[in-house]
Amino acid sequence: EVQLQASGGGLVQAGGSLRLSCAASGITLADHAIGWFRQGPGKEREGVSCISASDGSTYYADSVKGRFTISRDNAKNMMYLQMNCLAPEDTAVYYCNAYWWGRDHWGQGTQVTVSS
Repeated sequence: EVQLQASGGGLVQAGGSLRLSCAASGITLADHAIGWFRQGPGKEREGVSCISASDGSTYYADSVKGRFTISRDNAKNMMYLQMNCLAPEDTAVYYCNAYWWGRDHWGQGTQVTVSS
């Protein structure tokens, strides 16, 4: 059974920080491209950040560039999203994702709420 379990969300004041975690089971995360997506209230799901399995190159959406950092720990089979300088616009459900050869796995999502 393949599972991705996202955690670490919560309520934080503007300017604060959170670290989201995603634990994988049933797959080897090191073999996958990984990413974080989010969906705010009344908005479509958007890509936030991703990192390749092959060369470790990273991508960040313009809205989070310089504030968020994606990382992985292959020994622990986990992935992370460090979020700094949070703003109310970052309020969303955050989803972790792993992709390999057409296989696309999603976590259940974790709620991040940023107050003014």
